[in-house]
This record gives sequence, structure tokens and C-alpha cells, in this order.
Amino acid sequence: MAQAKKKKKFFEVPMNLLNKTTYLYAYEVEDLDGKIIQYDLTRMLKGKSSLLQLRVKVKGGQVQTFPKKFRILPYFLKRAVRKGTNYVEDSFSAQCKDGQLRIKPILVTRRKVPRRVRKALREKAREEIIEYVKNKTIEKVFEAVLKLSLQKHLHPKLKKIYPLSLCEIRVLQVEKENGEGKSSSTN
Repeated sequence: MAQAKKKKKFFEVPMNLLNKTTYLYAYEVEDLDGKIIQYDLTRMLKGKSSLLQLRVKVKGGQVQTFPKKFRILPYFLKRAVRKGTNYVEDSFSAQCKDGQLRIKPILVTRRKVPRRVRKALREKAREEIIEYVKNKTIEKVFEAVLKLSLQKHLHPKLKKIYPLSLCEIRVLQVEKENGEGKSSSTN
């Protein structure tokens, strides 16, 4: 006897972080578990070229998405760093309520500055971000970065050291989640 072929169909997937929905193509709802959605936020963030990765989880037929990684694309940053300025980058892990995040801020000064000023900016940014993140959940931190509230919190404190033309979180990535104990791969 001939077996009936399975057909793929579209399943609605809510992206709670963005208050939007998308559709994914699969045979069954369970096949969506573990899939990664890559969403372009350029229009949403008024021209700031950036991507958001969301991980899909299926529990009891319910589909949910959780943030995995946010990053600003290099060509946007290349335009922001002008001749006659300095930029300060950093990369560190920060513990939040329900996991561990890898955070990579980028700061662009208005003029060329000495190394000790760049070091002071880097250390103050790290200290402020770790303090800001430690009592928030992963979703709240991603939401703060997307709504620019983390950057707005950070900018006035760094401005006291030296005026900045740009204060952004270049990469925000989930390293470990305490609830599940899974660690994501670093790309």
C-alpha cells in the first residue's frame, strides 16, 4: 500500500520581545523546537542596522521564542567611527537573574583621547552595565537594549569622564540560562 506523503505547513510563532508574530514552515509543531529565527531590526530601530536571533521552544503544543543574540552590523559602526575620533570596545560576561550574558559595548569619543581616558571609559562602562544587569532577567535586558534604555542610562555617566558621540551595545548574547542549564554556541 502507498503511504500518504506528509505536507509541510506554516505555523504561527509569536515573538513576544517584539510584539510581532511570524510564520515558520515545518511538518509538525514539534519540529520547530530548537529552531533559530533571525530577525532584521533595521527599520524598527530607525536605520541602526542590527539583527536579533530568537530561539523557538515548543512545550505542550505551545510555541514560544526566547532571545539568543542581538548584534549591530559592522557597516553601521564603520560609519559611526570617523577620522579624528577614538573608539573603545570591551567584551565581558555579566550575571543576571536567570542566566549569564556576554556583553560587548562600543563607545566612540568626539575627538582623539589619551589611552588612560579610554581605559577609564571602558572600566566605568563595564561597572555600570554589570550593576544594571545583575537584578534583571534575560528578557528584560534584551528589551532594555532594544528600547535603548540601557544606553540612555549609561551615556550620562560616561559623559562625565569624556563626551561621547556614540554609546551602544554592539553584541548581547546569552551564554548560559540557569533555568535550563543549556549553553549556546558562541558565534
